Amino acid sequence: MKKLYVVIVIVFCLVSIILYRVLYEEDEVVAEAIETPSEQENIKKEQYQVDIKGAIKNPGVYKVDSDTRVEDVINLAGGLVKGANTMYINLSKKVNDEMVIWIYTDKEIEELKLGKTIIQYIDRECHCPSVDQTACITTNSDKININTASIEELMKLDGVGEAKARAIVEYRNKNKFTSIEDIKNVSGIGDSAYEKIKSNITV
Repeated sequence: MKKLYVVIVIVFCLVSIILYRVLYEEDEVVAEAIETPSEQENIKKEQYQVDIKGAIKNPGVYKVDSDTRVEDVINLAGGLVKGANTMYINLSKKVNDEMVIWIYTDKEIEELKLGKTIIQYIDRECHCPSVDQTACITTNSDKININTASIEELMKLDGVGEAKARAIVEYRNKNKFTSIEDIKNVSGIGDSAYEKIKSNITV
């Protein structure tokens, strides 16, 4: 009888321990799951500032999350105006900080196809449109812009030395070039010199 009593006590203790562990540890896991945010929730999204211009209802600078797409910025800016052309824009591209998105019109695209210049210059580093730096269309980015190029850049043109490069800069400071043919108005650059460089310059 004594042995039976001991066995019962041992079994009771084992069952109690098992029940305690099951109930207590389960509550602890649930509590931990409630109180501790998931890793995904702890990751804060980086904030970017994106500038959208052109054929858009509300152009301006918008603060967006790092996973934002170009299409999202367009919608945030009120959408496109009538005649806007997004055929050459990567709407699915993820934005980056200080990105410039330039929306062109059908008319401007046609002018580009006809060889007329519609490049918008934002600053020295960003020559919009440029696929590398923005969501805009690609154009003659390899050409030297005679309105913004430095003397060193102008000297890369065939037959243009330092004197002619300085003359170009002096001219554009007074009269902005509106077409590449205007460079013939610069002293020392005639028809023959123009023929050598016309395929390598833009405005």
